[in-house]
Amino acid sequence: MGLLDRFRRSGRTRRPAADATRTGSTRVRAADGADVRHLEQFVSSRRGVEGFVEPRTAVSDVTLLLVAHDGEWTRRRVPSIKWAHDFANAHRVPSYDAAVVGVPQRMRDYNRRRKTGGL
Repeated sequence: MGLLDRFRRSGRTRRPAADATRTGSTRVRAADGADVRHLEQFVSSRRGVEGFVEPRTAVSDVTLLLVAHDGEWTRRRVPSIKWAHDFANAHRVPSYDAAVVGVPQRMRDYNRRRKTGGL
C-alpha cells in the first residue's frame, strides 16, 4: 500500500439519505409533515403572525419564519418559496420575502429579552 493510497476514495460510493437534499457542500433534511403541522399549530395558537420566506442558501433549504405579535418565532424548512407563500395565504398570514425586508425588530427584541432572562 502506497503512502497516498489511504487518501484515495474507495470504489464504494455513499448515497444521501432518501429525505436529504444537497445544497452546496452540505446535505440538509427536506421538509416533512411534522414541519407543516408545527407551522399550522404556531399560526393557529398565536395572534398577529406574519411570515417571512427565507431563500435557499449554501447551508439551508428554503425556510418559512413565522413571527407572532410579541416577537415569538419559529422557523421550519418548506418545499419551495411558492409553497411558503401559498401556506401563508391559505392561513391568512401576510408573507414577505425576508431577503428583501429582513426580519422584524420585535423578533430581535424577543430574542434579547429571552437572553437577558426577561421572559
